[in-house]
Amino acid sequence: MPDFLLEIGTEEIPARMIETAEKELVRRVCDLLEKHYLAKVNPQVFSTPRRLAVSIWTNDCQATARSETRGPSVSVAFKDGKPTKAAEAFAQRVGVPVESLQIMETEKGRYVYSKTEDVGRTAAEILVENLPAELKQLNWPKNMYWRKPTERFVRPVRWIVALLDGEVVPLEFCGIRAGRTSRGHRIIGQENVQIASAGAYVESLRQANVLGAAEREQKIRKALDAATRTIPGARWREDAELLKTVVNLTEYPSAILGNFDPGFLSLPSEVLVTVMRDHQKYFAVEDADGKLLPHFLAVLNTDGDPDGLIRHGNERVLRARFNDARFFWQTDQKHSLLDRIKMLKSVTFQKDLGSYYEKTMRVQRLASWIAETIKQNGQEIRPGVIHKAALLSKTDLTTELVKEFTELQGIVGGLYVRAQQLDEDLPENTRFAIADAIYDHYKPESMEDEVPRTMEGAVLSIADKADSIAGMFALGLQPTGSKDPFALRRQANGIVRIIAQHKLNLPIELLSRLAMEGYSGSEAAKKFAATAKASDAASVRTHISEFFRERLEFYLKENGLAYDVVNATLAAGANDVVDVLARAEAVARVRPSSDFESISSAFKRMKNILRQASEAGKQPAKTLDTSVLQEAAEKELADQIPAAAAVVQALRNQKQYAQALQEISRLRPQIDTFFDKVMVMVEDERLRSNRLALLSTLLREFSTIADFSEIVTETKA
Repeated sequence: MPDFLLEIGTEEIPARMIETAEKELVRRVCDLLEKHYLAKVNPQVFSTPRRLAVSIWTNDCQATARSETRGPSVSVAFKDGKPTKAAEAFAQRVGVPVESLQIMETEKGRYVYSKTEDVGRTAAEILVENLPAELKQLNWPKNMYWRKPTERFVRPVRWIVALLDGEVVPLEFCGIRAGRTSRGHRIIGQENVQIASAGAYVESLRQANVLGAAEREQKIRKALDAATRTIPGARWREDAELLKTVVNLTEYPSAILGNFDPGFLSLPSEVLVTVMRDHQKYFAVEDADGKLLPHFLAVLNTDGDPDGLIRHGNERVLRARFNDARFFWQTDQKHSLLDRIKMLKSVTFQKDLGSYYEKTMRVQRLASWIAETIKQNGQEIRPGVIHKAALLSKTDLTTELVKEFTELQGIVGGLYVRAQQLDEDLPENTRFAIADAIYDHYKPESMEDEVPRTMEGAVLSIADKADSIAGMFALGLQPTGSKDPFALRRQANGIVRIIAQHKLNLPIELLSRLAMEGYSGSEAAKKFAATAKASDAASVRTHISEFFRERLEFYLKENGLAYDVVNATLAAGANDVVDVLARAEAVARVRPSSDFESISSAFKRMKNILRQASEAGKQPAKTLDTSVLQEAAEKELADQIPAAAAVVQALRNQKQYAQALQEISRLRPQIDTFFDKVMVMVEDERLRSNRLALLSTLLREFSTIADFSEIVTETKA
């Protein structure tokens, strides 16, 4: 089985795009081979800023396909030894000359047969013909055009290597014909590297100072460790995202240690780390307690800096950036955050939703409503802290520091509240609580990010996100397909996670209604009410609730719950996030039991019977009359329902869902006997309607925790 290698050499690809691109390239090559009945064994990727490569074991050609098709009987196909029209029609249908038809003896007599043999095409032929089209379909956030408008790629393609073992596959893409010549490291490698075979690819590039991603990461870690060891008690700050970035920025990395003026440590560490990390791609250096030290680590795409010129240049650049940050910090302190509230009137949130000042007023009102709801449900919260934090939450958007370093929005607001004396009568612990709420209110910004640390920060974050979702939905700007320009899915995911992790008693429908009410009577409401895209408030709330249900479903599956457990739980209600999570976990715990599976299968059967009866125009009785029931099995089941339902309801009220589900499972013998002994769809209308009512009662009383009919069982209902 030969090894196929494809390498696309380009100008430097942005680091953030490489990981997604290599996954798609592997998928497209594998799908192409599978489509053409070629094996796809052990696919491997090799990517650097200047190349995307995939190697995969495959067949050298398709298998020969042999087919045998029976035609008409000999008596019909031939007359006086000559082929009839029936034989000619059969030969035309199977695509062979009539002379090639064969006669075979069968149990039913002698029949005409066509035997064909299609010799498989070579893998090289298939790849040359089909692979360029797959490469054109690679999805990039941005493309470049450098030859023809019809030829586009993330960066100009400079060379292509395509080998099947040691043989060149002569495909062509973007005007470049494939060969066996790759290129080494741009500075310290060979200009041209001859690849003898697909199996020699990795070692050939290693000799030209181009390493694979895993080797580069290991080399970077060792270099960072070695450089840091020169400072007693120091360590480099672990940063997975930054490490991934520098791996994708280099082909043969090394690291250098740089220094900066300790005077800059008077600035908050968040500012310093943001400048180093996001703007310069430097790693921070800290002591054993996590306190920043006046050093940094830069990863180079070369084998070192023997004369210190690169280090000196990096220190000079960082000094300028830190000076800018210090100047912005000092300039911003000339205006209190309280003075900046009115400045928000000139900062646009969204053209149809008004300014950030208007958003602040809505968020403050919504956060107060949420706080009151939570307080009434018995959870401790400080409404005054939330009220003040909401008022100041967006003021840092007017600061010079955030204008320069947008990554610090929210964080700067929290830092400035700590640094400024907003109110002489405000206790320091209250001011710090306000600062923490503002600092965290954009969290979580990803599935890996932490939720706000405090209850006040959680409420402010929910209010801010819910206001944005309500406004965008009212304008008809909800996410569609893969498009989500306003990151509404991320914000809804954040709300679900915050409610779940802080265990907030906050119904989603109430949150949606309160968020929509924030726009009532505003100029924004008048604008979007007049647009063709907008719907009435009730319809918007429905869409928002459905949107949150999707995000809750996503959250449950991300937490490892099976899809049918999630579907069953959500079918019984998706308004209370904390309650949904508790019910889903209970269903997952009891699901493995045989009684639960049997009950699930029975409930599915009940649902089907009721659906089929409804389609046939046969409805359950409005009230179950047990005196009409005839069979002992149905009477016993009807007798068991009230007591069991009362126990289940009591356990549900106490949120003892696993015990409630076990109680439902105890009805298995009566339900099994009912289906063994009782025919529901009888001719007697009164008896039939009451038997249907019995099934309807079972479903209604015992589906409040989960809809068991959604559980996938091995037995058919």
